[in-house]
Amino acid sequence: MMEKSSLNGTEDRSWLGEGQSETQLTTIPGADGAETNDDDRPAWDSKIQYVLAQVGFSVGLGNVWRFPYLCHQNGGGAFMLLYVFLLLIVGVPLFFMELAAGQSIRQGSIGVWKHISPKLAGIGYSSCMVCFYVALYYNVIIAWSLFYMGNSFQYPLPWQHCPTDVTTNETVKECASSSPTSYFWFRKALNITNSIEESGEFNGIMTGCLLAAWAIVSLAMIKGIKSSAKVMYFSSVFPYVVLFIFLIRGLMLDGAMEGVTYMFYPKLEIWGNVQVWRQAATQVFFALGLGYGSVIAYSSYNPVHNNCHRDALMVSAINFMTSVLASLVVFVVLGFRAKNIALRCVAKNLGLLNLVASNGSNQHWWPWFNMTNPDSVSIPEYREWYSHYGSMVGPKITDCSLEEEMNKGVEGTGLAFIAFTEVMALFPASPFWSTLFFLMLLNLGLSTMFGTMQGILTPLMDNFSLLGRHRTLLTVSSCALGFVIGLLFTQRSGNYFVAMFDDYSATLPLVIVVIFETISVAWVYGTDRFLDDIEVMLKWRPPVVYKYLWKYVCLLAMISLLAASLLRMVFKGPTYTAWNQSTASEMTLEYPGWALAMIVMLIVVASLPVPIGYIHSRLKNRRVRNAPSQEGGGQEMHRELYTKCSSTDQLDSNTHRVPSEEEGVHPRPAFLLMGSEHYRLLPQQEEEEEEDEEEQDTGL
Repeated sequence: MMEKSSLNGTEDRSWLGEGQSETQLTTIPGADGAETNDDDRPAWDSKIQYVLAQVGFSVGLGNVWRFPYLCHQNGGGAFMLLYVFLLLIVGVPLFFMELAAGQSIRQGSIGVWKHISPKLAGIGYSSCMVCFYVALYYNVIIAWSLFYMGNSFQYPLPWQHCPTDVTTNETVKECASSSPTSYFWFRKALNITNSIEESGEFNGIMTGCLLAAWAIVSLAMIKGIKSSAKVMYFSSVFPYVVLFIFLIRGLMLDGAMEGVTYMFYPKLEIWGNVQVWRQAATQVFFALGLGYGSVIAYSSYNPVHNNCHRDALMVSAINFMTSVLASLVVFVVLGFRAKNIALRCVAKNLGLLNLVASNGSNQHWWPWFNMTNPDSVSIPEYREWYSHYGSMVGPKITDCSLEEEMNKGVEGTGLAFIAFTEVMALFPASPFWSTLFFLMLLNLGLSTMFGTMQGILTPLMDNFSLLGRHRTLLTVSSCALGFVIGLLFTQRSGNYFVAMFDDYSATLPLVIVVIFETISVAWVYGTDRFLDDIEVMLKWRPPVVYKYLWKYVCLLAMISLLAASLLRMVFKGPTYTAWNQSTASEMTLEYPGWALAMIVMLIVVASLPVPIGYIHSRLKNRRVRNAPSQEGGGQEMHRELYTKCSSTDQLDSNTHRVPSEEEGVHPRPAFLLMGSEHYRLLPQQEEEEEEDEEEQDTGL
């Protein structure tokens, strides 16, 4: 049988030239049954490298601040159960599909979908566009982490206390009205404007940090997976070490168990909320990195008989357990923070009551506990007294609820750069904990960034011979271009553009990409044929349930997610959270007209390659069919058609002969064999007769 041999470092690789046939995307066996590839095609040195790369890409900053926030806002344990359900019926099947497609065809995202049908090549280009969008703003977050890590090497931490205004010798008003951590984030780190319409000048320090971030990415990827895989050993493992250290330290804090209880207490009524389902599905979608092309790129460097089904289950499980681990860390820290705030509230109110007592007041509602020692008064004791007499003591005396403080969720960057920094300032040896935390964020961001860049570079090198021959130049040029465009995010209004890209540039285009990926495999190529391919790779057939999940469940789920996201965008309207310097508070603003146009442009530009690729392929086919044949109907090189051979026509791989160039026939690619079915190239005289059969076979 003609099967692909295991990928190794000495294999040859034929990079697809721009003028070559669109279907020359996979390697073929030579006369000895071995693949004829270039030495340029890289390979993983070991299975552990590959697993670390996939885990490093899928486990990112979203696991640390997005998943805990969603649990916090949507019913704790109930949201986790919903997430696991959607992960099993949607996430794992789609992740397995991308792994299998990349491993069997051994190309990047462009080559994989072009291989199924040239009309689908646009799917891969859309994936590359979205990867580029994400890389642009994701590296800005890495730059922020570098800035905070650099500021962690001082004691006390610069965000621990409010600064003093040198002109008035008083605390800066903006800081006094908010908090030291909020002030440092919005004023010192970002020096943010009041809205997206006020661009402001460039933030010099952040521009330097962004340059450093792109330099790190460029150096780590300059030799492809050979260099990035070595970095993965540290960048993928180190965050787990830090998370466990923080968990152990956090469980020792006062208020930690209240945070854990809040996290796991299930509120099942949230299952009736459509938006919670949308958020859970979106988190599953982004947690596994579906649609980026990075999963396909990484798996394309695997040996063909690698057990990608086991990889899909393993990486998905590791991703979920990482999210749970990160949520535990976040909730024990938030529980500690909430209890500290509530205790300070009690002490403040007791101080006011003592002030009243010093004036000789002795009312019947007077507290029964010792007001002169606030440390001896527990939060439940104070709240019990307040529930009875709170209405009699006047507006200055307030309730102090730990639950209310826990309910004040902090999302995304605010969780990392405001809430966590506030807590770490309370730790003994706070610079150590701060440095450790931001080094963890840096490594989480870099491991995801490597996968994102691989989703851009691998498809381009696979499909354009010039780029394939100049890997280093392509990598450095891509990073340089990313830095130049990324200057948009280092303006004083840059944080608003980061939020815009995060909310809108990737979500809808990625969902559209995955919908077309699923249609390509389930309805164009065919689930039975795809399962046949996987059976040849794995030497066993995956459960038939995948057939129905791909054809119906996953497709309907993704279409529903797209519809829900579009409806929410239309009816709610795109908004962003701005920081108002005068009031020292956040407020929700609507995007101006030009920003809305920018959002639409980002979505359209990322989605447009799909229809353009389809139309281009149709026009090209029609033009070639209408062109007069040369030399009495010579061989057409535009599109190579294949037909199934009977079993008597099958050639053993050991005796298979590759036609020589003198015979006027170029070596042909072979798609991974579908069970016992093999394919042979139709001669020119049969093309027109088989055109309809081929289109029926591919569904296009």
